[in-house]
Amino acid sequence: MARKAPVTDPAQDAPATGEPQHAAAGVPALRHTTQIAAAQMGLPRAVKTLLKLNQPNGFDCPGCAWPEPDHTHTAEFCENGAKAVAEEATLRRVGPEFFAEHSVADLAERSGYWLGQQGRLTTPMLLEDGATHYTPLSWDDALQLVADELKELDDPNQAAFYTSGRTSNEAAFAYQLFARQLGTNNLPDCSNMCHESSGSALVETLGVGKGSVHLRDLYQADLIIVAGQNPGTNHPRMLSALERAKRAGATVVSVNPLPEAGLERFKNPQTPRGLVGGGTKLTDLFLQIRLGGDLALFRALNLLLLEAEDKNPGTVLDRDFIEQHCGGFEEFAAEARRTDWDDVHAATGLPDSQILELSELVLKSEKIIVCWAMGLTQHQHSVPTIREVVNFLLLRGNVGKPGAGVCPVRGHSNVQGDRTMGIFERPSDAFLDALGKEFHFDPPRAHGLDVVDTIRGMRDGKVKVFFAMGGNFVAASPDTEVTEQAMRGCRLTVHVSTKLNRSHVVTGTRALILPTLGRTDQDRQAAGLQEVTVEDSMGMVHASRGSLRPPAPDLLSEVAIVCKLARRTLGPKNTVPWEDFNASYGNIRDRIARVIPGFENYNTKIQTPGGFALPHGPRDTRAFPTTTGKANFTVNTMTAPVVPEGRLLLQTLRSHDQYNTTIYGLDDRYRGITGGRRIVLLNPEDAAAHGLTEGQYVDLVSEWKDGVERRAPHFRVAHYPTTRGCAAAYYPETNVLVPLDSTADTSNTPTSKSVVIRLEPDTQPDSRPDAG
Repeated sequence: MARKAPVTDPAQDAPATGEPQHAAAGVPALRHTTQIAAAQMGLPRAVKTLLKLNQPNGFDCPGCAWPEPDHTHTAEFCENGAKAVAEEATLRRVGPEFFAEHSVADLAERSGYWLGQQGRLTTPMLLEDGATHYTPLSWDDALQLVADELKELDDPNQAAFYTSGRTSNEAAFAYQLFARQLGTNNLPDCSNMCHESSGSALVETLGVGKGSVHLRDLYQADLIIVAGQNPGTNHPRMLSALERAKRAGATVVSVNPLPEAGLERFKNPQTPRGLVGGGTKLTDLFLQIRLGGDLALFRALNLLLLEAEDKNPGTVLDRDFIEQHCGGFEEFAAEARRTDWDDVHAATGLPDSQILELSELVLKSEKIIVCWAMGLTQHQHSVPTIREVVNFLLLRGNVGKPGAGVCPVRGHSNVQGDRTMGIFERPSDAFLDALGKEFHFDPPRAHGLDVVDTIRGMRDGKVKVFFAMGGNFVAASPDTEVTEQAMRGCRLTVHVSTKLNRSHVVTGTRALILPTLGRTDQDRQAAGLQEVTVEDSMGMVHASRGSLRPPAPDLLSEVAIVCKLARRTLGPKNTVPWEDFNASYGNIRDRIARVIPGFENYNTKIQTPGGFALPHGPRDTRAFPTTTGKANFTVNTMTAPVVPEGRLLLQTLRSHDQYNTTIYGLDDRYRGITGGRRIVLLNPEDAAAHGLTEGQYVDLVSEWKDGVERRAPHFRVAHYPTTRGCAAAYYPETNVLVPLDSTADTSNTPTSKSVVIRLEPDTQPDSRPDAG
């Protein structure tokens, strides 16, 4: 029998605050994992399910993209992975009776937390023009409705096909093929909002827009720099890898505006030392940098390396590597030597002593890895920042050798695989040529719309049909009011989803919810039980096999939805064998193997436990497929966010009870915050300078050159040891503050980590605002 979710929607604007913790995981992680898993799944079912998580013959975690080790542990999951599985494998159900009880207006007043807690969707639901409630309809009618809308468009570019990071390789490949058969490259995805800056910088400098390290490289590194990342909450299994690296002799440096418990100390819950002892200290040196100061830090390190080489020629830089494999060194070096230390201090807020200490660690290290996440990718100057990181690694030959390289840590489970499969608004000619040859058509060549441009297109009436394969587009996107207004301007909005979220109540003229199988569910098609594949953050591809009975007997998989919709839309004469793809996903993999390099013998390779590694020229052979044929040093103007007097620089971030826009609970245990989310973290000195006391309520107002006022009301002030001049608050509550047009140069990624704000008196003292 399905279990009911909580009826009440708790207030989220009165959190309690305590001291931040200084260690992650341990007994509290075990306790919280057990509580959530039992509440959602029931304890026996939870144990059975979690023991299959991230195992060779089990299913891949629907949470983050951290890779599995060569030899998995019996419990190869973290607290937040268990939360993600519990949310998907829940016994709670949302069927037609739920939508009959709740109008869209009612649901729109609920928090994202409450919506997510209701359970798994079971039936296609339609919101007709002018209707107050969603009503059920058959799969045939639902898919035909979408097909009819698409066929009635004047131009296929009036449709946009969004993809979340949890879509399988097979579904992603079929999805992009459908969109391109229709005639558009409008394939925005969640990469546009997170690691697009990484891909842009890495393609230019190294020729491959992915990381160059495997998990084993972390265990061989001398020095690991973790910049702009909080693995304790966002990629908790990374802590196990850092612990192993430490025991192998690595030094770990953390660069972040906030001290994070997971990087301070790790209490591994799978070891006696972690459960009853003090755990493992991870960070040897913590640089508490100002938001957006990372470009200046790596520029300073590069200058120090050049000066050290001047003093001891031939002993610091890897001259052979630079001469044989790199271009642009002289221009880069000339720019680096013009570095002004006053500018470095202003941008980073760091004392000389810390930068020099890090420089000494670099000089002592032969093998260096730099890991980063959103803290580096969501600024206007993010692409130059990551290019400067690459400069830093190239100077000492730290690309293409064991224990060294670039390590952008992807957030969502298959966001990297989706891009590999062709989910990209700006595909290469080589990919389109191969796709067209395989399926006997001429793919569209004009670049499509990314996330930001899709919102602009909907706003301006150019995009009339929005189709989302997973995700929570409305809550994940910047400039919330603009995004919601844009979505409401569509003729039809369609969301393929496992659970309710905010995007289901911000609709076009008509709206469809298409429920789908999750990663944990058995997927039975005409040819029998199916498996899907995913690519982790380090380019390993492996199979995932769901084991649970689906929440409803006629639930369709993402692959089935795409294939059935494609046939209805494109007609019986379309040459793609959509029925064969639907019947057996191995047929899709056979075609992928002929289109995308590295996937040869795909169906055979995925039977190997742990999967297989995709080729990576810079890592494998020091071959760099850039426009120059070499690894490119780059010249990057040193810049940092400018904050006017009396203003603060805000970063949006996750709580520990959160994964992207999915809210598991109302606590942020490691930061000492419980029972709420509308909270702004301020350095006590900044709070005093603004005349604020802890516990006081304020409005956050962002300032942008367009002159438009964007306001997030009713946030509780909490003293927190963040860098002076820098504040932090949770998203999606603060996405309203990120202007649509404030994006990173080159990548067009929203600048969610550098929002200039002012603090004003609370305008909603008696409100209980929605949490997104």
